[in-house]
This record gives sequence, C-alpha cells and structure tokens, in this order.
Amino acid sequence: MAREFQRGHKARISDLTSGTDLYVGVQISGPGLNFDISCFGLDADERLSDDRYFVFFNQPKTPEESIQLLGAQAGDTESFRVTLDRIPQQIQKLSFTATIDGAGQMSQVGPGYIRIVAGGEEVARYPFSGSEFSTERAVMLGDFYLKDVWRFAAVGQGFDGGLDALLKNFGGEVAEDEAPAPQQA
Repeated sequence: MAREFQRGHKARISDLTSGTDLYVGVQISGPGLNFDISCFGLDADERLSDDRYFVFFNQPKTPEESIQLLGAQAGDTESFRVTLDRIPQQIQKLSFTATIDGAGQMSQVGPGYIRIVAGGEEVARYPFSGSEFSTERAVMLGDFYLKDVWRFAAVGQGFDGGLDALLKNFGGEVAEDEAPAPQQA
C-alpha cells in the first residue's frame, strides 16, 4: 500500500522501497489548461549548474539516462524513470515541477498527484488540488534530495511567474530569441 504524503512530509526513499530504479508519475489537469511537467537536476546549492539536467519535452533525458521522460501512461499526465544509483555525484536534488502553458492559474487544477512506483507497486503518493493554490502559474510538486541517503519531500510550493520564474529560481537562464540574457550575481 502506498504511503500518502501531505505538503511538507519527507521520508527516506529506502523506507519506501529498496529499489533504486523508480517510476515517478504526475497527474494534473484543469479545464482548458495545458501543462509542462519537468524535472530539474540541481547541485548542492540548489542551482541548475548543468542544463543537461533539466528534463522536459525538448530534452527528454540526461546524458547517462539517469532521468528519462516517459510521457503520459498508466493514468499519469506525465511520467519519468529515475535511476538513483546512476545520478552523477554533482546532482543533489531532483525537483519535479508543473507549469501552465498559456493562460490560467494553479487554483483551477482539479485533484492531482505525484507518485513513486517501484517494482510495479506504488510506494508513495502526494495528492494536491487547486484549492491549495491561488494565482500561481508553476508549482514544485515533489523533490528527491540527497541528505546522506536519497529522500523524498512533498513540496507543493507555487510560483506566480510560471516556467520563467521557476528557471530563474533554480539559477537557469531563459532562452531569448537573440543572445541569452546575462546572469545576475
């Protein structure tokens, strides 16, 4: 039986499963809304220090394939394969996010979840709904983070500015039509 998480709850992955080859599913929907679901691989400073670890529809896997975007399946809007023992040492956190593509706010989403499946069995689920949000256009759903061992945290933190705000929060640069904007100190 899956362990149900609430916002802010944390657990060691090893307390949920002995597996390191994990499936992460996200279910999110809302009337007239389109979503981009991504995974940010962050360094010890919680920064996207290597763009190759931003996994999304245009970049569906990391170089060593430790994080792979799998697409919609098994009732999930989007899904990922995460192989914890193949993640490079410089990556200390995986942040799974959802952003609205186009108009809308996270308060409009229906009941959704992020879940972890190991060996075909769901081991963790963090359910959420639009009532937890207001004008946000992006939300950090859940994190895998390394603190001695890999752990999972149900986050549920929103950002008003959408994907651009999320990218900047993680130290990434938003691609411009011309040259990229200089990074601020």
